[in-house]
Order: sequence, then C-alpha cells, then structure tokens
Amino acid sequence: MTEDAVSTVLARFKSETGETVSNMMDLPRNVTVDHLQLICNSLLKQDETVPYAFFVDDKEITGNLDECLDAKQKFSTELVVDIVYQEQAVFKVRPITRCTSSLPGHAEAVISVQFSPDSRKLASGSGDTTVRFWDLDMQTPLHTCEGHKNWVLCIAWSPNSKYLVSGCKNGMIMSWNVETGKRVGPPMTGHKQWITALCWAPYHLSPECRTFASSSKDGDIRIWDVILGQCQRSLTSHTRSITCLKWGGTGLLYSSSQDRTIKVWRADDGVLCRTLEGHAHWVNTLALSTDYVIKTAMVPLPCSNVDKNDNVLAEAKKRYEAAVANGGERLISGSDDFTLFLWAPESSKNSIARMTGHQQLINCVQFSPDTRIAASASFDKSIKLWDGKTGQFLGTMRGHVQAVYMICWSADSRLLVSGSADSTLKVWDVKAKKLQGDLPGHADEVFAVDWSPDGHKVASGGKDKVLRLWTH
Repeated sequence: MTEDAVSTVLARFKSETGETVSNMMDLPRNVTVDHLQLICNSLLKQDETVPYAFFVDDKEITGNLDECLDAKQKFSTELVVDIVYQEQAVFKVRPITRCTSSLPGHAEAVISVQFSPDSRKLASGSGDTTVRFWDLDMQTPLHTCEGHKNWVLCIAWSPNSKYLVSGCKNGMIMSWNVETGKRVGPPMTGHKQWITALCWAPYHLSPECRTFASSSKDGDIRIWDVILGQCQRSLTSHTRSITCLKWGGTGLLYSSSQDRTIKVWRADDGVLCRTLEGHAHWVNTLALSTDYVIKTAMVPLPCSNVDKNDNVLAEAKKRYEAAVANGGERLISGSDDFTLFLWAPESSKNSIARMTGHQQLINCVQFSPDTRIAASASFDKSIKLWDGKTGQFLGTMRGHVQAVYMICWSADSRLLVSGSADSTLKVWDVKAKKLQGDLPGHADEVFAVDWSPDGHKVASGGKDKVLRLWTH
C-alpha cells in the first residue's frame, strides 16, 4: 500500500485523565491544530472557545497530525490514534524584554525579592539588615523597615498581602504591616541559629492569615501566630539544618534538610507523619505542585470572572481542589547529589520517580502554575524540564555561562525566567525549549528573581545591591 493510499486515520479524543470524549472518527492526516481546536471545542460543547494543546504518544502536534504519527499509524487503516487534549491558559503573558527601572537603596546584596500575591507591592530583603517595600505604580521606595541586627535571609507574604514576615541570620523573625511599614507585634525569638525558610498557612485552611511557619539552621520548625508574636508549636526531628519549608493545602508541612531527608508533618498537632528518604546528600530545595494556587488563593485569575463580592474562600477552595483533582499534591525535591525525586507525600514514603541528568548540585525547582511541568536549575549552568506527573525528562535549556541560582514561571506556564551568577536574567520559551530573550543589566550575580502573579513584571536583585524591574 502506498503512503498516499491512507490519507485519513482513525482517531478519537481523550482527556489527560484518560476519558474518551468521542467515538472513532476519520480525520485527514494533514488536519491542523486550528481544526483540532474547533473539533474538540464542539465535541466538549464549550460555549466559548477554549485553547487546547494536542498530543499523540506524548508528542505535541504543532503543525499537523501527520508529523506525530509513526509508520505503523500512517499505513494502517485499523489502528486507532488517541489524540490527548490539554486545556491551556486562556490569557497569555507577554515575554519580558526590557528593564523599566533600577531601584537603588539597599547598602548590601539583595538576597530575596517577592511580589505580593495581589501583584501590587514588592518586598526585598538584604544583607544591610533592612526589609524594603516598593511602590510598583510609581516604581519608587515605599517603606524601609529596620529592626533586624543581621542579614535578612528570607521573606514571605501573607496570602492576603497585608503582612510580610522576615527572618535574619540572628534567628530573629519580624512581621511588618505593608501599609504602614511598621512592625506588627514583638520580634519573634526562639530559633538558635539563622532562619532558612518562612511559609504561611494556605488561605483556604486559615482565612484569618495569622499563622506561618519558620525553619532554621538549628534543625527546628516553629509555627507562629503573627498578631501575638508567639510560637504555638515547635517541631523537632531533623538532625541537621533545614533548607526548605512548604505548607501544603491539606495542612501538611514539608521540610527538607541537610540530614538528607524530607519530613512530612501535620501542622495541627505537630505529628511527624513520614520521612522521605532517597537522596545521598543535602536536600536543598522543594517545590509543591500547588505552590502557585496557594500563593494566589485570594487573587482571581487574570481570565476568571469571579465577582469581587463572591465568596473568595469558596473560590480558593475550588481552585485548590481543581489543582489536585488529578493525582493529589505532588512534591519535588532537589539535592546536592545532582538528582531530583518526585513524591506523592500525602500518601506514600516511596518516590514516584528519580530524575537524573544534572551534572552539579540542584539549587532551585519549581512547578509550572498549571502543575504539568517542573523546571530545575543547577550549578551546571543548565535548566532542565520534567513532566510534573511522571517525572519524565523533557529537555534541557542552555544559555547561562555560570551557575543558575533561581527560576520563576510566568502565570500562564508558557515562559520561565532565570537568574544566574553570570549577572544576567534569561527568559525561556518552555514549549520550544529555547531562549526567548536575554536581559543583561545587573553588574554582578543575580540571587533573587520573581515574576508577578499577574504576569506583568519581573523583579530581580543580587550582589550589585540594586533591584531591577522588567516588563515587556
């Protein structure tokens, strides 16, 4: 039979979860993505057109169907081709291309920068012992918060964007009122060594936004009430410094440590549920598949039509449940042993996958907001992409000439920004696995980078003591 003889193929549409949504149909082999969009939207009876990506055997259809068919599928009249559709974000974030302002003010290296969940404010923590708030509309300084006696190592916004907590090298934690720049409650002391991570209880579990957790080089985790400034609970079991801390959407705390383990705790009563083992060296970084949904719980999506008077809490719960509907909350850990592990930490202490390929220690890992892809940054100068559900390797993006310190996703999961020791930021097109743009401008290593949840701005800070704001 000649190749031209079979100009159509038997195909059916399937969802990501494996549900078949159509009977078998004859599709021309040269059917394009645009035609597939129309067919899929009509099969699913969508009122408004929803953008989809289509896959055959994990290969994305970018031009037409024929490109993704293997020889057997091309020549057989009986084989059924399953076309898997994935819903894409309706809105599109535009790639960042230029620096709109440099914000001097810090007298030492900028170690952390974070946009508030509502994208209206920016906070930075520095080696000069101050926390600073910046007005994003005017691109000017808003408040300088003094009180720490040593380097401010980490900061974290409350889900309602009203408070910021900061931890320093002395082991002291302070909370700040964002509107006034004044301290809320007394300084929180108890940790014996420097603070390594801070995270808030998710909004849908704690709508009053009063509770957060801290971890320290002393190996302890403490849970605090921000208004009273009191420690409610101390969790001890790690034998070395804790490196990263995440508060999951079902009330579990995940902590990674230099003792090579990840521990899963119940935040309510401090019970240690399980210990995840497998790494051969320090565990440096953790990412939860629900990080983005938890961070932006109080902020409607750019494309959502949630009324301001709608029940924000109910909407936050709904968005969280949608994010975990397909397989629950997943966790990825990255380590000094050059590997990553993918876990289903709520239910099992065995890993789903061990992800190898990096040549040096892994410094940062992040799930895309739609939870489908995870990206990891390493001292080997590369960024690698992995399937968020299976841990399968998807590709490597190279371009930095020194260690990559930090990566951050755009809200539509299509772009990634990275900061490196080579003093540049780079923007990557994830689908094409290619460099989208180069952002020079910093005079030294870039330690911190964040992409605003609304997708409009990127902020970066580093050794040159200057904060930079970037936009399209």
